[in-house]
Amino acid sequence: MAQTHDPVHLAETTPIPDVQGRTDRRRVAIDRVGVKGIRYPITVETMEGGHQAVDATFNMYVSLAADRKGTHMSRFLELLNDFKSGMTPDRIIELCHLLRTTLDADRAHVEMTFTYFVEKTAPASGKKGLMDYTVRMVCDASTEGDSFILGVAAPATSLCPCSKEISEYGAHNQRCLITADITMNRMVWIEELIELIESSASCPVYSVLKRPDEKVVTEQAFDNPKFVEDIVRDLAGTLDADDRIDWFRIHSENFESIHSHNAYAEISRASGLANQKSETEN
Repeated sequence: MAQTHDPVHLAETTPIPDVQGRTDRRRVAIDRVGVKGIRYPITVETMEGGHQAVDATFNMYVSLAADRKGTHMSRFLELLNDFKSGMTPDRIIELCHLLRTTLDADRAHVEMTFTYFVEKTAPASGKKGLMDYTVRMVCDASTEGDSFILGVAAPATSLCPCSKEISEYGAHNQRCLITADITMNRMVWIEELIELIESSASCPVYSVLKRPDEKVVTEQAFDNPKFVEDIVRDLAGTLDADDRIDWFRIHSENFESIHSHNAYAEISRASGLANQKSETEN
């Protein structure tokens, strides 16, 4: 009779070589190694205390010592699965630290990008509709500590002050995309950052507008003309005044309606209150 082998029994008794765990003779350290472009369903906490299900994309990396041949890629996904519910800044920082310790690395890096929906009410008719915003959360963790960045990109309207000044019949306007990346010492919710961003534009944009609403937003933009420079300066002033924000990088790209190019402006620095605190301590 032919001898049969039980695959489960063989798997339990036959050692499987750990190639990644072997020593690498080239002795070249790697800054980041891991997995990129992971699509994963996640729930994030909302400012109202609920949860929103999002389709997120993750990039997850660790550093690799010079004597290590490779990292264990499957462990990135194993750990991510444990953090798929109720994602917050604290949870991403926890995930990042766990990656570092589990994979015995000096540093870990996690990026999470997703589309976030906020219900928005039209200014005149009161009609409601969902607006979509791109949100990015980035964490670095090392033996020295951790850092976390929250980023939001929000569309808005800008109306050209020069066009308004020189034209007899109205002024040209365009949609702009305003992005703010911040570090914080206390919680700043996605919804709050969206509101701060939109307040710097000539006028917010909406998903649902009836004729009375169109009149309101058109006139609001006309009464509040802004160059791309005005948008980032006004937003910088707003973020400077928020003592929860330690640092920001902001930029606006205005998709010109009468030019073949776009207008762009960017500011990056520690917030005003953070600078004042640092000067006082010195």
